[in-house]
Amino acid sequence: MKKTLMLVSLCALLYNAGCKSEEKEEKKEETTLLVTTPLKKDTTITADYVSQIRSIQHIEMRALERGYLNKIFVDEGQLVKKGQLMFQILPVQYQAEFQKAQAEANYAEIEYKNTKALADSNIVSRNELALAKAKLDKAKAELQLAQVHLGFTEIRAPFDGIMDHFYVRQGSLVSEGDLLTILSDNSKMWVYFNVPEAEYLNFKSNDNSKNPMKVSLRMANHEMFPYPGIVETIEADFNNETGNIAFRATFPNPKRLLRHGETGNILVEKPLKNAMLIPQKATFEILDKKYVFVVNDKNVVQQRQIDILAEMQDIYAISGGLKENEKILLEGLHKVHNNDKIAYRLEKPESVFTHLRVYAE
Repeated sequence: MKKTLMLVSLCALLYNAGCKSEEKEEKKEETTLLVTTPLKKDTTITADYVSQIRSIQHIEMRALERGYLNKIFVDEGQLVKKGQLMFQILPVQYQAEFQKAQAEANYAEIEYKNTKALADSNIVSRNELALAKAKLDKAKAELQLAQVHLGFTEIRAPFDGIMDHFYVRQGSLVSEGDLLTILSDNSKMWVYFNVPEAEYLNFKSNDNSKNPMKVSLRMANHEMFPYPGIVETIEADFNNETGNIAFRATFPNPKRLLRHGETGNILVEKPLKNAMLIPQKATFEILDKKYVFVVNDKNVVQQRQIDILAEMQDIYAISGGLKENEKILLEGLHKVHNNDKIAYRLEKPESVFTHLRVYAE
């Protein structure tokens, strides 16, 4: 009797376990996952290039004469105007030389006028008049030279720009050629970025001088610079080590936001014909390679490597690994394994893409 009861209990236990296992499998099969297909259409991709930002004029201000730095009329970081007096080297010696040359020029002029009057009255010869004229011309030349030397003691801004820090202080003894400061004109900025050879050839093939390439600048804080730039110059030679060539874009900088030496990223929009697009969330990565789960005719998922042509926000343009009508798993990638059989609901790619944050136009 006891043995019979034990056998009945064991059968009931096995039956219940089998029922639960079947329920589990049914529940697993009842989980419906979302599937879509690639979308093929014309779109625009954005190429990203690391860039260096330079002022259109960035020069060193140096002393032209030796002497003590007598006065500094500007401050570090100040915006100065063209012709504005910035530094003055002690001008005592050159002031004295200028006054001496001026006095000699005045004397030579008086002497010339007297000689001319005598020559007009035929009292002295024309040769003496010519000699007096030569002395006057020499005195004027020496006066002009003394004035130039005196002018060297005043350092004026050659253009509108922003001051850098001082390399000397007031009262310092400076020699000819000593660096005083650096002046930058950042009303416009030159932004340099390197382009691979293949992209350069594509650009030159489609070059249209009437419609120059427009670019955007993303600053170091990841904000977009509010003014567009235009590619105006391409350097002459390729870098043999990198295979790149430098492009230069010019950006207006009316608010003086950009400064010499900053970095950023140049963004260039490029048209892409018949691009095959998939959502980024449909992919996963193994050892730096991208994969998707492809659903075959038997509802079995199989992982497959894909080749990325371009990356946009939320979207990949792919160059290989998928066909246009193949179904890929869109959600629940972490719930399945290779060769699992699934139940799915197919959603058209047009509907899927409209729910992404950025839709490829």
